[in-house]
Amino acid sequence: MEWLVNVIYYVVPFIVLLGILVFVHELGHFLVARFCGVKVEEFSIGFGKELWGRTDKKGTHWKIAAVPLGGYCRFLGDGDETSSTSGDVENLSDEDKKRAFPFQPTWKKLAIVLAGPGANYLFAILVFAAVFFFLGKVTFPPVIGEVIAGSSAEKAGLQVNDRILSVDGHEVKSFDEVSREIDMATAEKVNLKVKRGEKVFTLNVPLSVTELEAANGAKIKRKMMGVRSVSTVELNKEQISLPQAFVDAGAETWQITKLTLRGVGQMISGKRGTDDLGGIIRIAEMSGDISKQSGFIDFVIFMALLSINLGLINLFPIPLLDGGHVVIYVVEMVTRRELNEKIKDAMFKFGFGVLVFLMLFATWNDVLRLFHRWFS
Repeated sequence: MEWLVNVIYYVVPFIVLLGILVFVHELGHFLVARFCGVKVEEFSIGFGKELWGRTDKKGTHWKIAAVPLGGYCRFLGDGDETSSTSGDVENLSDEDKKRAFPFQPTWKKLAIVLAGPGANYLFAILVFAAVFFFLGKVTFPPVIGEVIAGSSAEKAGLQVNDRILSVDGHEVKSFDEVSREIDMATAEKVNLKVKRGEKVFTLNVPLSVTELEAANGAKIKRKMMGVRSVSTVELNKEQISLPQAFVDAGAETWQITKLTLRGVGQMISGKRGTDDLGGIIRIAEMSGDISKQSGFIDFVIFMALLSINLGLINLFPIPLLDGGHVVIYVVEMVTRRELNEKIKDAMFKFGFGVLVFLMLFATWNDVLRLFHRWFS
């Protein structure tokens, strides 16, 4: 029966989570395409054999396919799921050409492509706004509540009630932001701007790598200074208005985006290792762990975080991704001429190779991490 429990806790939440995020992404493409007068011939959640499908009054075939690892909108004039131009597009009638994607003005193509990542970002903002509005916004101030004896923080001179103003030049307004900046640090020390009473000064605090046991039993390594936040009695919980909830949700989404981009930049520059790069297996593992050990709200927040990452990754300028199409359309708008189909084909083949490499590399990282989790 254990295998059945694992299916319920890991496979089902993963399929639900990925299905919702893919639906949101493709719905963005779909709605803007419909608004621009482009016919959507197929809206698919998943790839491969069709498990369920129906065709609506406007001729769009909606379907759920057997392999739940993505999805696509296929527009009139597309040759395949990657939106390559169909070979017989010139044989379309004049009426169909008005609704075919390849014959649209470049600005319309750009809007349709950007709508997918935009929908993922909008979804995340709506989730955060709902959480902030209905549950209140809970923050721990960036104030030290405890300095662990013998820690590098104690040796550096940090004291209880010190307020941390910035970490390595990045302003922090909550203890959660302090933790994020410590995680982002690539050096062995962090530079803290600290306020003690009326005095403001800076300290260089060494970081120690500590192995912790997560709720799922996995061993994780974290950089730490050796301080804890103030107690739960001193946390700030405020009930905010709906407009302010959206403002704060937008700020939170932007903050997550910035941190993600910083992490990617650190990997590219070699300052950070690629161990944090994960793929489908890690998403399934994390969604399963949250479904087993946390509540519905935590699962929805995790979904919002993944939605931001999905939207951001799709904006990377890699051919086959939305960002690759954006680059092509921007170039065409600037040069006022369409790129040669052979050049586009070569770019898409290169992009396919890059994506396959990244997927294999991420999967390898996932397998190694699972091996250490099970056998260490």
